[in-house]
Amino acid sequence: MKLKLNIDELNEDFFDDTRLLGIIAPTKNYHFCWQLNNSLGVKFTLNNDLEIHLRKKRRDYFFNIYQWQEPESFLVHYLYHNHHDGEYLLPEFKHIDFLWLMKGDFVENEKCQWIKNAIKNIASVQLVTELTNEQIKNKGNMVF
Repeated sequence: MKLKLNIDELNEDFFDDTRLLGIIAPTKNYHFCWQLNNSLGVKFTLNNDLEIHLRKKRRDYFFNIYQWQEPESFLVHYLYHNHHDGEYLLPEFKHIDFLWLMKGDFVENEKCQWIKNAIKNIASVQLVTELTNEQIKNKGNMVF
């Protein structure tokens, strides 16, 4: 008997009960995290264990992920840098600089809207938009 891993199903499961924001902010990832931490009172830190490695055109690309666990909650926030050295984590969103994934607990619409508004108040931010699972073609690139 041969067991086959259903990657599409795994990718869908990873995105169950998540909210994803796309952010245009042409700034360095560490600087953007610093701005978020100071403006929103969050505590994003780089998680090297979650770094995403993609191999394209015989080259290696590494995408940083910053993480913040809400205190006394199952909700974890992940901030992905969408591009590295001319390559994109989600090529369908080349104009997006950062992806903010909320995972682990249900996020109310009001809370998501508050986060979007707070991000929009950061000087380097040009756009914040919520992305739906249907819009993401390369979901597997975000799974860690």
